[in-house]
Amino acid sequence: MNIQLAVKKIAKKLGIDLRAYHPSRSESARLGRLLDHYGIDLVLDVGANSGQFVQYLRYVGYLGRFVCFEPLSAPYAQLEQLAAQDSRIVCATRMAIGDMDGEITVNVAANLESSSVLKVLDRHLDAEPLARTVGYETVPLRKLDTVTDNYLPNSSKPFLKIDVQGYEPQVLAGAVDLLPKIAGLHLELSLTPLYEGERGFREMIDLVEQEGFTLHDLNPCYSDSITGRTYQVDALFFRC
Repeated sequence: MNIQLAVKKIAKKLGIDLRAYHPSRSESARLGRLLDHYGIDLVLDVGANSGQFVQYLRYVGYLGRFVCFEPLSAPYAQLEQLAAQDSRIVCATRMAIGDMDGEITVNVAANLESSSVLKVLDRHLDAEPLARTVGYETVPLRKLDTVTDNYLPNSSKPFLKIDVQGYEPQVLAGAVDLLPKIAGLHLELSLTPLYEGERGFREMIDLVEQEGFTLHDLNPCYSDSITGRTYQVDALFFRC
């Protein structure tokens, strides 16, 4: 048996997928190069959870600033701990981001990452039982246009990441003034709705392209472990 294949089989049994690293084909390498190519110097992380995206961008080589927005108390506490270790990470006051200023209730999922303002659909629960709602948190709701002005003066090329489980259109609707200043955009899009009222990926791509962005990359990020069907992809856009 080929030694390389034998090693990969052993790793697979341990839950590890070993792949050769090719800069032109590696998702992380492509992202790092794109951020560097477009001179991104600030990342607005909407739906930061406990800081997974922050840590991923540090891994791909991004050394700039972050401003993180997270509504839920448990992941927000972890986010604060992460920020305490890195002076370039700022945690905005705990809030949800949407298309108006007010208050809103978030459905808290058992796995926290699947939490959403929108009601989770059965197809999502069939694929991921831990997406079930186990509680609720009522938090302030703010538009990005209301809360981002103080973070932008020292940035020439800000980047916006939105991962809010189907609530992305509302976040974009509350960023009318901000979007023209944004150089790049990262969205999680569903190939089939997982939340009640969620818009499809085709509609979302059209919406973003109408704002002057061009699609640069797509990567599967959530699939059904039983059927293999991909439900969500990460979409990366930049202004050209």
